[in-house]
Amino acid sequence: MQYHDVRVHPETERLPRSGQLAWKIAQVAADPVPVDIEVTEMVVNRLIDNASVAVASLNRHSVVSARAEALAHRRPDGATLFGMGPDIRVHAEWAAWANGTAVRELDYHDTFLAAEYSHPGDNLPGILAVAQQCHRSGADFIRGAATGYEIQIDLARAICLHKHKIDHVAHLGPSVAAGIGTLLRLPPAVIYQAIGQALHVTTATRQSRKGEISSWKAYAPAHAGKMAVEAVDRA
Repeated sequence: MQYHDVRVHPETERLPRSGQLAWKIAQVAADPVPVDIEVTEMVVNRLIDNASVAVASLNRHSVVSARAEALAHRRPDGATLFGMGPDIRVHAEWAAWANGTAVRELDYHDTFLAAEYSHPGDNLPGILAVAQQCHRSGADFIRGAATGYEIQIDLARAICLHKHKIDHVAHLGPSVAAGIGTLLRLPPAVIYQAIGQALHVTTATRQSRKGEISSWKAYAPAHAGKMAVEAVDRA
């Protein structure tokens, strides 16, 4: 276990890249450490869990809407969608969007509560979609999923967002980007850029989870996964 002190730095206090949290996360993602058999088995369990809750939500309005949007972005060698046959393929970022919505809609998948809230299973749709489109192996996917889980859980353990009125998907964007970086075996410099971009486009307020909760509650994690896929693509 390594501990890092994290604080806000003013513009005049230029922090070298080696001291930035995004760089340290990128180094974890690029680390070729072997994945234990126990971790492999648990990732498989989490994937089954995700698929189960996704299938249960296939006919709910938010999921139907997200899937319809994804189907407007077909790609012959892309990723699959929950609720469609294996011959239907869409661009990976849109699969992350539709499948992520299906996974989160019922709020029945895995949960990790610490300094911040999290559903680490939200990492899997984006990482899996990229694995399918880029023709990566099951072993590659498992490595990427393990990174996504490790990063989001570490962030949730250490950094409370809701006390600052920020939604917890701000932890998810960087963790999905890091997981995709591991999956694709990208160098730390590329993963670092992707993590930064993913964070900036997934930092949202917690207002959508208060009072009269809108359908965005199901879309928010899926949107973070989609943004992470796009961030890696740009980086």
